[in-house]
Amino acid sequence: MKEEERRKRRQKKKEKREVTSGVCIHICKMQRRKMGLLMRNFLVLCCWMILTVKAEEYITYKDPNKPLGRRIKDLMSRMTLEEKIGQMIQIDRTVATSQVMKKYYIGSVLSGGGSVPKKEASPEDWIDMINGFQKGSLSTRLGIPMIYGIDAVHGNNNVYNATIFPHNVALGVTRDPQLIKKIGAATALEARATGIPYVFAPCLAVCRDPRWGRCYESYSEDPKIVRAMSEMVPGLQGDVPSNGRLGVPFVADKQKVAACAKHYVGDGGTVKGINENNTIIDRHGLLSIHMAGYYNSIIRGVSTVMVSYSSWNGLRMHGNKELVTGFLKGTLRFRGFVISDWAGIDKLTYPWHTNYTYSILEGVNAGIDMVMLPYNYTEFIDGLTYLVNNSYVPMTRIDDAVKRILRVKFQMGLFENPLADYSLTKYLGSPDHRELAREAVRRSLVLLKNGANADEPVLPLPKKATSILVAGAHANNMGYQCGGWTITWQGLSGNTTIGTTILSAIENTVDQETKVVYKENPDSEFVKSNNFSYAIVVVGETPYAEGSGDSLNLTIPAPGPDIMTTVCASVKCVVVLVTGRPVVIQPYLTQVDALVAAWLPGTEGQGVADVLFGDYGFTGKLARTWFKTVDQLPMNVGDPHYDPLFPFGYGLTTEPVKAYQ
Repeated sequence: MKEEERRKRRQKKKEKREVTSGVCIHICKMQRRKMGLLMRNFLVLCCWMILTVKAEEYITYKDPNKPLGRRIKDLMSRMTLEEKIGQMIQIDRTVATSQVMKKYYIGSVLSGGGSVPKKEASPEDWIDMINGFQKGSLSTRLGIPMIYGIDAVHGNNNVYNATIFPHNVALGVTRDPQLIKKIGAATALEARATGIPYVFAPCLAVCRDPRWGRCYESYSEDPKIVRAMSEMVPGLQGDVPSNGRLGVPFVADKQKVAACAKHYVGDGGTVKGINENNTIIDRHGLLSIHMAGYYNSIIRGVSTVMVSYSSWNGLRMHGNKELVTGFLKGTLRFRGFVISDWAGIDKLTYPWHTNYTYSILEGVNAGIDMVMLPYNYTEFIDGLTYLVNNSYVPMTRIDDAVKRILRVKFQMGLFENPLADYSLTKYLGSPDHRELAREAVRRSLVLLKNGANADEPVLPLPKKATSILVAGAHANNMGYQCGGWTITWQGLSGNTTIGTTILSAIENTVDQETKVVYKENPDSEFVKSNNFSYAIVVVGETPYAEGSGDSLNLTIPAPGPDIMTTVCASVKCVVVLVTGRPVVIQPYLTQVDALVAAWLPGTEGQGVADVLFGDYGFTGKLARTWFKTVDQLPMNVGDPHYDPLFPFGYGLTTEPVKAYQ
């Protein structure tokens, strides 16, 4: 019995140990499963966190390898209305700060005419200022860079020491698109030398009346010449690749700039040439004459188009939806952005700015994408926000505008390279660019008269003479020589920038034994008593820009006519006209022995002397009709009443002098 009881007890203990062991094993297995599950969950969590971090690090619109459309779409999906409206704003540098750029998401800043960091600012001064604004933009939530623009209508003309090329009225004379393309490339480099990636050029106006104060910004009265000169666009921006899409904005690299075809459209055809006035012409005339330069520019990928202040048959272009949205964006399939002119929407009402909400409504709905305000940005923001929130301006219109602005910024690499550096500063006023400008001066001179007859030419002048007289204020005045849109908006008198005056060029060219006497306004006795071998009289217009240059009489300002009369009555004389257009010259034509149209040659006056003294021949042919009297105006080649003093295409020629005189 005892043995049996002991056996049963041993059996129970064994069973208990087995149960305990099983429970422990089961518990251990359960724990292992729980630990595996926890570990799995932990690993999943880690993977999710890693993927999330990577997703946060990777942003499509910041990836330059992604298609342009995807980048734009991704960025726009992240933008608020406030940020979108900010992109549509361009303000002048005088009201811009890094804080303003950040707070209001400003899309663009500009320098108006003469708006500079400081007098005679260096390239480094410009770059530092622009980068300061840009850093404000980059510090915003999305870091969208701003684009800085400037008027560079004959070189980087606001900037001290820049190469100032002849104005367009002179360049049209050359009829050489490849020369214009080279000038565009040089202008782009000089803009980039100061940190500027966007220029308001070229002007594609077809000036049909020289009484207009902007006629010197036009290449010609002939739309075919203006269309050919649109080669300035690939000069500024670079050539669209053979596999590139036509009509899509294109800027090749950091040595090129975004261009702006202006002023859309009909600015050169206003009644009596009055600036910002009404162009009265049928649709066929508008498209065949005034639209000519835009066709090629859009094909060549021009980035932006600026709307004209003027009206077409009574309707302001800043409010012309049919031509801006319908024709430009629709028919011509322009894919860049449309920008207003300076306070352009303000002028949709008269007096200006009297109903600004209406101006915003009309301008934006017409198809203007970026508004050159240039000061009242908070008023614009409030007004446009109200109009969108109350469905007066559809969100689709805002999105179209912003998409176009971003397309230009992405395409030109602004997101990848938003800040300028000093690496291109050496190109400002470089010797190569000055030599190019000198060539442009030589080729743009037009010889209108050369002696009483072909057998007795006055030009070229001998370099070796006893003494020669140089007279006229324009002979020794860099500001007069360059004209408007130079250093300041209206231009200046005096030696305002670095260059070679016509007087200095003459002194550099003549024989070292030839005495050069300069007297701005000599009297008759002075001229007669000095027994000069010959005289060079340099007279013309004083600087002006836009409406300030409108003129109903087109006479040479005093004392120019008196200087011509006095000097040419006593000595053999050559008159060099420094003007932005044809002027009244018929009354003096018989008094002068030789007459040269030098237009507004810019800083490289040596080009004038090169041709006067025969190192190069005269080759230029008028790209504008030279009228007899202002009563004939407007008068253009092909008109029924065409009776000019010098016809379109006129220009005498000379051969270079091969041997030293």
